[in-house]
Amino acid sequence: MFKNILCSAVIVAAGSGKRMGADKPKQFLTLNGKTIIEHTAAVFGGCNAVDEIIIVSSESGISQCHALLSQYKWSNKVKYVCGGEERHNSVYNGINAADSGSGVIIIHDGVRPFVTERIIIDSIEAAVRYGACAAGVMSKDTVKICDEAGFVLSTPDRNHVYSIQTPQAFRSEIIFDAYKTAFNNGIFGTDDAFLVENAGYSVKIINGSYSNIKITTPDDLIVGENILNGGGSYKNS
Repeated sequence: MFKNILCSAVIVAAGSGKRMGADKPKQFLTLNGKTIIEHTAAVFGGCNAVDEIIIVSSESGISQCHALLSQYKWSNKVKYVCGGEERHNSVYNGINAADSGSGVIIIHDGVRPFVTERIIIDSIEAAVRYGACAAGVMSKDTVKICDEAGFVLSTPDRNHVYSIQTPQAFRSEIIFDAYKTAFNNGIFGTDDAFLVENAGYSVKIINGSYSNIKITTPDDLIVGENILNGGGSYKNS
């Protein structure tokens, strides 16, 4: 779809899901009878703009992911990589396994199953054009910046405040340079866009979706079932 541009999707599914309080990692919990990782990977698997999918999971989770995903017709473009101690270690393992040495690497949470093909394609296009991008939605709430004691320091203009999601996409040389800088400085933040910003690059925000939620708590499972059953705006397009 993107001429001479190879796109590798790194799907991070190595977490233990402690906040979920379940007896298994949250990526292996089910929504409408299918595991969350299946829902997530299927969107990337069905997207022609994605040339390869790299599933990053725990050592024990790799075999389970393989068993779940090998049944799909797009499974031939999936490879599996063992995660690390922290999320940034897992992502780094994933990007190092990517074939897109001069292309685009798109990074996505394995437990964010309502990503759409449209968001994926928009992310790749923005990475090609701008070098780095992250999906996001404008904040519906007023945001307060507070000090350590909980007192308000400032109230940013809500029109300029976004809730950031994944996917986040980058030209490969940019994300590798960002990780090199992060490891050299020991500063990792909470998402890959932060690493890129911290390395001196600009990050373009593209439209995500309010349905593109991350399944983190039991309440999120209820919301996810509602979305799948027509109670939200989710459409895989």
